[in-house]
Amino acid sequence: MLGLRATDCGYRFLVLFFNCMLTFGSYFCFDMPSVLQSQFQELNCDSITNFTNHSSGGNGSIISNQTCCADCLGMTADNYNLLYAIYAWTNAVVVIGAGFLIDKLGNRVGVFLFSFLCVLGSSTFALGAMLRETSAMLPLMLVGRLLFGSGNGSLTIVQNRITAFWFKDKELAMAFGFTLAFSRLGSVLNFFLTENFSQLYGLNWTLWGGAMLCGLGFMSAFVVSFLDIVGVRQLGQDVAVASESKKLKVTDIKHFSLSYWLLALTIMFFYNGVFPFMGDASTFIQDKYGFSKTTSSYVAGAVYDVSMVISPFLGGIIDIIGKRGYLAVLCAVLTIPVFGLLAFSQVYPLVATLWLGITYSFAAASMWPSIPLVVSQSTIGTAMGITTSIQMIGIGICNVIVGAILGKDQKLPVNETLKRWKYVMIFLLGNTLACITTSSLLNIVDRRRVCILNTLACITTSSLLNIVDRRRVLYIVYQTHWHVLPPRAW
Repeated sequence: MLGLRATDCGYRFLVLFFNCMLTFGSYFCFDMPSVLQSQFQELNCDSITNFTNHSSGGNGSIISNQTCCADCLGMTADNYNLLYAIYAWTNAVVVIGAGFLIDKLGNRVGVFLFSFLCVLGSSTFALGAMLRETSAMLPLMLVGRLLFGSGNGSLTIVQNRITAFWFKDKELAMAFGFTLAFSRLGSVLNFFLTENFSQLYGLNWTLWGGAMLCGLGFMSAFVVSFLDIVGVRQLGQDVAVASESKKLKVTDIKHFSLSYWLLALTIMFFYNGVFPFMGDASTFIQDKYGFSKTTSSYVAGAVYDVSMVISPFLGGIIDIIGKRGYLAVLCAVLTIPVFGLLAFSQVYPLVATLWLGITYSFAAASMWPSIPLVVSQSTIGTAMGITTSIQMIGIGICNVIVGAILGKDQKLPVNETLKRWKYVMIFLLGNTLACITTSSLLNIVDRRRVCILNTLACITTSSLLNIVDRRRVLYIVYQTHWHVLPPRAW
């Protein structure tokens, strides 16, 4: 394509561009409920009119202190948080099988299947919102989020697997940074555009617009699949890739190292603080600081603004310096003040969201690219799937807990509302402290074994994996024939 060969630098970056576009639309859609939270939770004017007519004998008066809008859905806080929880739970179940499926059948099957599920799920969600004031609205919207969650989390695994293949021994962390930046570009545009678009065209067209953006990812799937097929064939690795896929077994999971499991828990606890916060950030900022809906969306979206801008550069830096394990601990430690400020101070919230954006960017650029370093190439999809599953189990539980803390009552006194928000921030802070614990254990284990995460990046990924394999073999030989091999050899 365009005279490029698979061995050219330009070819793999062309693959990277269309690979990034896979999740642009789906990440835009993912946090649309956050921006539109007030419209999701405020009552519909028709329902208030009907209720008032019924209770007042049909005179049509409306309660003066009750806010409403024509497009609003009238969800309770726990029903709203359930939209995020079911997304997370679906991911937790589906991505394990999806990761194994991708490793077994290849990237091309996964990229089409999961991008289509994103389109189907977002369309079902938009259709459900059109059925406001009916008993079918919430179940259909939940089904939409379920299908969307089945596709989006699994699509990210395919995306990461393609990135790991094409950038192995090269600009791996930088490539992961670019995929994150493109995804966050979708999130940023959501926070900047969705509220204004909704005011102009209404809730229904806004949600259908998000579904159309998911269609952009489905079209990108055709291009990246074509490039991957042609490129792998040119590199002469099509037979080798197919052979590795046939050898893969579910029981290979038992060979995953302790470093991998600690890394997965570290990712889970860090994201337990970020995603549940982002799901309610806009309303939290409105309630505590008195900002308008639009301003609150902008302030909350600053987390993704920062991530979009600095992630590729952070990836390039980490490719040079390494030290991924140390960065994981540092990110968790530096996130503590974020939730402390939000819970116990009146500091302008943009300070906290910008700060969280920086630590989140460092975490994403250091943690996720570490997974290919601690598992074999043939099990990357499975490892990514299990990690995503663990992550989403944690996020789903946190969303339910946050919803329970906030409660179902939509008309609480101001002091009670702020007190509940404080408890939410303290809960998220607790997850950050747990992340510090697991990331510290990760560094201890890594140092005692092979020190692969904190090795300088001048040693390539394959060299590091060779070191791991060599030490494992020598360790086995030493355990079996201790008199032959001295300890210093490994």
